[in-house]
Amino acid sequence: MSKVFITGIAGFLGSHVADEFLKNGYEVAGNDNLIGGYEDNVPKDAAFYPIDCRSNQIKGVFELFKPDILVHTAATAYEGLSVFSPSFVTSNIYEASISVFSAAISNDVKKIVNCSSMARYGAISTPFKEEDHPKPQDPYGIAKYAAEQTLECLAKVHSIDYVTLVPHNIIGPRQKYDDPFRNVAAIMINRCLQNMPPIIYGDGTQTRCFSFIQDVIDCLMYACIDNSSNGEVINIGPDEEVVTINQLAKKVSKLTGYEGDPIYLSDRPQEVKHAICSSNKARRLLNYGTKASLDEGLSSMVEYIRERGSYRFNRHIPIEIISDLTPKTWVSERMNEL
Repeated sequence: MSKVFITGIAGFLGSHVADEFLKNGYEVAGNDNLIGGYEDNVPKDAAFYPIDCRSNQIKGVFELFKPDILVHTAATAYEGLSVFSPSFVTSNIYEASISVFSAAISNDVKKIVNCSSMARYGAISTPFKEEDHPKPQDPYGIAKYAAEQTLECLAKVHSIDYVTLVPHNIIGPRQKYDDPFRNVAAIMINRCLQNMPPIIYGDGTQTRCFSFIQDVIDCLMYACIDNSSNGEVINIGPDEEVVTINQLAKKVSKLTGYEGDPIYLSDRPQEVKHAICSSNKARRLLNYGTKASLDEGLSSMVEYIRERGSYRFNRHIPIEIISDLTPKTWVSERMNEL
């Protein structure tokens, strides 16, 4: 039986990846520090290690489990927050990534599947293509891109198969929704279900595409078993059904039954206005196809959050730099009052 180790296994993406591997007959283990996930996301048939990727214990876990494949999904994916908590975010991205890459390679892993972010691209022209020169404009994107480059170097030196996948704006059940710093759709749904208006930073004309979780999982699994993508960077997610944040708020309000108007706050510093990735390479190499519409994905989230119960927002990340530019919803109780 093949073995896979999944970092961030209690998170949104990691837990779904674990489910898929278990369904396909793999032995599954993973770790999570529970910053961005829920422990009840972890499948009961997976071995769970509640430790940080940067922990000295991580190498021992790899020595014990001896995985064939590493899927690295763990990330403090706080792009906007990273200009206010750069030390926290970059340590949990770059240092954490290199720690698990090193542990995997030293224990003869056969393949590393690295999950990056479209924050790697920055504010270049859209749609973002893999051959574009990345120009990340915040510490989170810089750290993600640096981790990619380091993996490329290590894989070349040590003859390890690898692929870097670039999922973007994934939505679906299990996403952490009591987190005020990220996951715009989940934040809006959690607020609307508590009869509070969606919050929009800036004028709401920012454009995005949203990826339903199963569409991402299908590509990731294909990348694990097929060698045609080795050494590649591949965007995963739709390049159709582009929406503005204003349109997203209207969809969420309709699905949750909230009838009020959004609240508009100041722009978040360094936010990329238009962030849409080309899916052509994924279609060619990973058999990508969008199977779930945005409305279907949002509906599944509303159902999940309704069933689990809406929560007050938990400001669980330390903010290192507080200034007039720091969103007030991040440093006061206003997130739970507006």
